[in-house]
Amino acid sequence: MATKIVSKKAKQPAKKNSGSFMGELTHFLFKAFLWFLGLSLFFVVFFKFVPVPFTPLMVIRAIENKSAGKEIYFSHDWEPIENISVNLQKAVIASEDGNFLVHNGFDFKAMQKAYKSNERGRKIKGGSTISQQTAKNVFLWQGRSYIRKGLEAYFTVLIEIIWGKERIMEVYLNSIEMGDGVYGAQAAAKHWYRKDASDLTPQQAAGIAAILPNPRKFSATSSSSYINNRKAKIVRVMQHIGKINYKIKSH
Repeated sequence: MATKIVSKKAKQPAKKNSGSFMGELTHFLFKAFLWFLGLSLFFVVFFKFVPVPFTPLMVIRAIENKSAGKEIYFSHDWEPIENISVNLQKAVIASEDGNFLVHNGFDFKAMQKAYKSNERGRKIKGGSTISQQTAKNVFLWQGRSYIRKGLEAYFTVLIEIIWGKERIMEVYLNSIEMGDGVYGAQAAAKHWYRKDASDLTPQQAAGIAAILPNPRKFSATSSSSYINNRKAKIVRVMQHIGKINYKIKSH
């Protein structure tokens, strides 16, 4: 009786594992993206109504000081915008973002000017608006990576839509660094002039605004000639701003 020999087929390598891994990775990334969208929207809406207690920069500065063996000094007092002198509001507009009231979060002309000047080797401010600076200070870390800049643009759009100009200015003036360990208008007014933020004169407000490019290096009082020139320029520009209307429609 003949015996039938059946040849075994060579086992093909399983494609299932690689396909399964890619599927799981895609699923994980999609879920992470949804979580990011949800959390980012939640915190932007949350901080529309609730004072920002601290920012990533405040934490970073505290860690830097601890690592360097320095005293950890931290001064931050939240004040509603009604308690912050309109002089300081005008001063930061004059100093940091002349088109704040009319742009939609980005000043493309200022960005283009900064880019061209930097190409020529001239050092000027980076072209970031008050909205962009607020988004960075409240939600992100310091740095110049493309990822951070992309996230900055994302949060800038969100706060422009959800917060509006007045709330952006209020958070900005309560959150930015205005001295070494000094954050926000009230702490800065107390630190530099021993008075409340509501009582700042145009010259004093200009003094605080003038040091914003590097508030840990420069001083708002007993200032260098460079800062004094900045103060004088800011005061001149403030005189042309007029009454601040946060309800102007951006274009």
